[in-house]
Amino acid sequence: MPGLAVHLLGEPTIERAGRAAAPPRGNKAWAVLAYVVLAERPVPRARLAEFLFADAADPLGALRWTLAQLRRAVDTPDALLGDPIQAGLPDDAIVDVLALASGRPDVGLVRGGLLDGVDVACDEVFDAWLLIERRRAALLCESVLRDAALRALATDEPLRGAGLVRRALEFDPFDESAHELLVRCLVRAGDRRGAREHVAACERAFARDLGQPPDERVRRAADEEPPVVARTDGDPAAVAAQLAAGHAAVDSGAVGPGVACLRHACAEARAAGSPRLLATALSALGTVLVHAPRDRDEEGVALLHEALASCSAPDDDAIAATICREIGFVEVQAGRSASASRWLVRATELARDDADRAGILAVRGMALADRAYYDASRSLLQESIDIAAAGGGRRQVAWSLTILSRGLLSCRRIDDARAALDEALEIVAAETWVAFQPFPEALRAEVALHDGDDELACDLLDHAVPLSCRLGDPCWEATALRARGLVDAAHGDTAAALHRMREAVDCAGRISNHYIWIRAHCLETLAAEEVAAARPEAAATDLDELELLAARGDMRELLVRAALLRAALGDPRGLRTARLVGEAIDNPYLRAQLDLRV
Repeated sequence: MPGLAVHLLGEPTIERAGRAAAPPRGNKAWAVLAYVVLAERPVPRARLAEFLFADAADPLGALRWTLAQLRRAVDTPDALLGDPIQAGLPDDAIVDVLALASGRPDVGLVRGGLLDGVDVACDEVFDAWLLIERRRAALLCESVLRDAALRALATDEPLRGAGLVRRALEFDPFDESAHELLVRCLVRAGDRRGAREHVAACERAFARDLGQPPDERVRRAADEEPPVVARTDGDPAAVAAQLAAGHAAVDSGAVGPGVACLRHACAEARAAGSPRLLATALSALGTVLVHAPRDRDEEGVALLHEALASCSAPDDDAIAATICREIGFVEVQAGRSASASRWLVRATELARDDADRAGILAVRGMALADRAYYDASRSLLQESIDIAAAGGGRRQVAWSLTILSRGLLSCRRIDDARAALDEALEIVAAETWVAFQPFPEALRAEVALHDGDDELACDLLDHAVPLSCRLGDPCWEATALRARGLVDAAHGDTAAALHRMREAVDCAGRISNHYIWIRAHCLETLAAEEVAAARPEAAATDLDELELLAARGDMRELLVRAALLRAALGDPRGLRTARLVGEAIDNPYLRAQLDLRV
């Protein structure tokens, strides 16, 4: 039992040796403690005093008194000292929010929202910070409960999984993925009637509160049949043949027939009774489903969890590493950063060859780029490129170069982005990798705009936009449409630019399990154009969604850009909030923008 536990979720409390300690007086003490322990770096005293005690006769004195209270409550004389203030809690102390982001989170720590019931009348920028942290903590709690529910489903404990999902839905009653998972748990438990009743209740709630039904996949999950092993004569050779046929079909673009072959492989593997064979088949099907341009992520992740549960021998580490990487990839796209980190660290520990390592490094680099940790992201992506190049993994090189260019563009390192994308496109052409081509083409068009080469930008987009539409991939399509909108804006055609950018936003959210960063990125571009076009109401509406997505997904730079756009609309908090959130971001271009604002 730890000596000190700080619970910031639900009603905040402090425990010492398992017993409740006398709490500090007043809500502001809890606000101080939360701000210090959740900050990325030590906190200047003057900032906290300004945020929380500006109305006191002696703000710094009021802060000193509050810190002394907190030191008594945690019974740690060396805690919360210095200027800037260091948390200084014992090494074995548990802070629930931080523990849930760790490698082995305890679902018992999920007790509610961040600082439930704590309301402090203070600085508006602190209020904005607290709102961001509450949204981030809510998604963290949801992801921990969701992971636990998927593990329960994979290990044949569907009713336990259903209970965990119900708890997750308390944080977001309109999370379609959670509703789908709950229905799957009920079906697996044999409660088909309960599953259909939940679908009906879900549809009524969505219609009442959102004016539209949930995605069809929620109802579809109630009609799917759980796997039943009625045979014991599965043929390993048939599994291998179906896997080969399935992969060949998917690689050629025939996703439907490929999925059918992989489902057949899974059925044969179940009948064969080999856990390793089943893990291989389930991993293959789950991977295809989470990457296919259709709404099957939740089914795919459930299959990947089941595949992982079938990996029991040391020889299964390579399969397990691939599974963990793919689950991590899904979590990255969903903006569940803490969960993604856990899965990708586990994949790294299990990886046994360079191809696996290169792929895992690439996804980790993408995750860090989404959250604006650009230096760390570039390091991991460059390592991925070097390893893949040495092993002949040319497609991995192209993928990692393209993700690398995204961060370089954000930092306005245009020469480096151009070089990365030119190399990626050369590989894509040599490999005839048509399914990926629109993404680097759209980014290269954006680089061409920075270079003043509008003709090249238009040529690239004349190919990327229709190709992405034919492929049906909403990520590539949204990226290409956004770039086309930037071209229209550069040509002074505001109406066309707004139309294209709105199309990009809509496309990015076309499926419910979309890549959150791309939708948020497109929203920021649209809102910026709306501000420039003097359309404040439309911009404010889009910024509301952008701020929600960026806060929940810990997309720090997009939060800063949203705050700067708020400032341009006349919100007095905007610039202060942007500087507060942006101070820890390693992007010189962004820092220069903040320094220029007055």
